[in-house]
Amino acid sequence: QVQLVESGGGLVQAGGSLRLSCAASGSIFSINNMGWYRQAPGKQRELVAAITSGGSTNYADSVKGRFTISRDNAKNTVYLQMSSLKPEDTAVYYCTAEIFHQLLSPRRDYWGQGTQVTVSS
Repeated sequence: QVQLVESGGGLVQAGGSLRLSCAASGSIFSINNMGWYRQAPGKQRELVAAITSGGSTNYADSVKGRFTISRDNAKNTVYLQMSSLKPEDTAVYYCTAEIFHQLLSPRRDYWGQGTQVTVSS
């Protein structure tokens, strides 16, 4: 069984920065893609950023140039560095990971519990 533990959320003023972390633990052979989603009140959940095991990245247009996703494979951890934050970035942020438990096993998707990010003017 795998758990994803998120940290780093909080309340910041517009223009500030936060770094979110998400560490996976449990029975893990390897991790493929990792990413961050967010959901604001009244909005659908959207992909914010994703990163492959090889380091290729993908960003939502709304955060491109302001957010950076990275990972530390030795620590099974994915990060989201958020800069120049705007009030519209306010949302619950969820991390996700595609995990192989053993060699040749199928991929399984896991989600963190979510962390609140609030940006005030």
